[in-house]
Amino acid sequence: MAATLRFLLLLYWVTLSSHSLLLPITKDALTFQYLTEIRHGRTLVPSKLVVDLGGPFLWMGCDSHLGFSSRRRISSGSIQCLAAKPGKARKDDDSCALFPENKIAQLGHRGELVEDILAVRLVDRGSNAEIVNVGEYPFLYACAPNSLLKGLASGAKGMVGLGRTRVALPSQVSAALSSEWQFTMCLSSSNGVVLYEKGPYGSVFGSEISKSLVYTPLLLSHGDSQHEYLINLKSMSIGGKRLSIHVEKAKLSTIVPFTTMESSIYAIFTKAYEKAAVSMNITKAEPVAPFGLCFDSKTVYDTQLGPQVPGIDLGLQSEMVRWGFHGRNLMVKVSDEVMCLGFLDGGSNSGDSVVLGGYQLEDMVLHFDVGASMLGFSPSLLKWERSCSDFKLDSIPLESS
Repeated sequence: MAATLRFLLLLYWVTLSSHSLLLPITKDALTFQYLTEIRHGRTLVPSKLVVDLGGPFLWMGCDSHLGFSSRRRISSGSIQCLAAKPGKARKDDDSCALFPENKIAQLGHRGELVEDILAVRLVDRGSNAEIVNVGEYPFLYACAPNSLLKGLASGAKGMVGLGRTRVALPSQVSAALSSEWQFTMCLSSSNGVVLYEKGPYGSVFGSEISKSLVYTPLLLSHGDSQHEYLINLKSMSIGGKRLSIHVEKAKLSTIVPFTTMESSIYAIFTKAYEKAAVSMNITKAEPVAPFGLCFDSKTVYDTQLGPQVPGIDLGLQSEMVRWGFHGRNLMVKVSDEVMCLGFLDGGSNSGDSVVLGGYQLEDMVLHFDVGASMLGFSPSLLKWERSCSDFKLDSIPLESS
C-alpha cells in the first residue's frame, strides 16, 4: 500500500508541469548562516536546516523525535545506498553508513542513510500563485548524533546539502518532478528562495531578469570536493585594471559568509583595491576584525548599486565572460562611520585559492544547471531596483519568459 501511495504521489508530481517548488530562505543575523525549514515524518515535524550549497546530502540530528518518526533505515546492499556512495559498513551492521560533516564547526561523524516522508509546497503559476499542498513524498537523508549540531544557528537541526550528488536535495526533487537536474538560488540579507521549476525556466523571476543570465561551465572536481560547485577564474580586475595574479578556479559557498582568498592572493588584492579606492578620494580607516581593509563612510557616495567604490570583475572561462561585483556586494557596514571590504584572508593552507562567500552572492539570481554542468548568474538585482527578498511564496510574479 505504501509503495502504491508513493507511486501515485510521484505521478501527481510529474503531471504538475506548470508548478514550482519553493524553499524559503532566511539569513540568521548572528551567525550569517542561511536557513530553510522542511516538514517531515508522520506528524510533519518542522526542522530548521542550514543551507550548504556544496553539501553532498541532507543530514539531521536524530537523537530526538524517535517516537514521532516514520523514518526507516536503508540497508547497505540497497540501490539507494549505492547511489549515496557510502562509507564502508561495519561487519556487525547492515545499515548504509554515511559521514555527515558540519563544515562550520569543522566536525564530522558517522551517520546512516534513512528514508522518511517530506511535505512539499508547490506554487501554481496558473492560479494566481496559489500554494498547493501536495501531501507527502519519500526522501533520503542521513541521521547523525546531535553533537554534530555544534556551531549551527540557534534551533537548527542539521544541514541541507544542495551539492552534485544523487542524494542531495536538488537531485531528489528533480527526480520526483521528472525534470532536469537544476535549481535556482536567490539569497539576500533577510529572505531569499531556492526554487525548483518544472516547465519554462525563469518565469518566476520575469523575462528581463532571466534573460540577463550569463552562463559559465561548472568544473568537475575530484576527491572530497567533487560535490562542490567550482567555476573557472582566469583573472581578477579592480576598477578595470587587471591584477597580476594566477588563479585557475573559484568555489561557491553559502557556508563561508564572506569571500576568502589564499593569503598571497589576498595581499595583492587588498593592496590594489586600496590604491583604486584612494584614487577615487575614498579615505582609508582602521581595519575592523575580521576585515582587513576598511574605509571612512563619509567619503563614499551612495548609488543604486550600493556604495560608489571600485568594482571587481572576475574573468571566467574567457575575458569575454565576466562576473561583475559592485558596492552592495563589496562593502559591509560595520558602523555609521566605517565600511569594510567584504573579503577575508583565508590563510596560506586553505586548500581553495578563492571561495565566493554568501555575501557576494546575495541579490543575484544563480541558476545551477547541474545536468548540463553550467552556472547562470544575473547582474545585481539592484539594477532593477529589486532584491531576492522580493520573491516570497505569496508574491511570485507570473510573467512568462
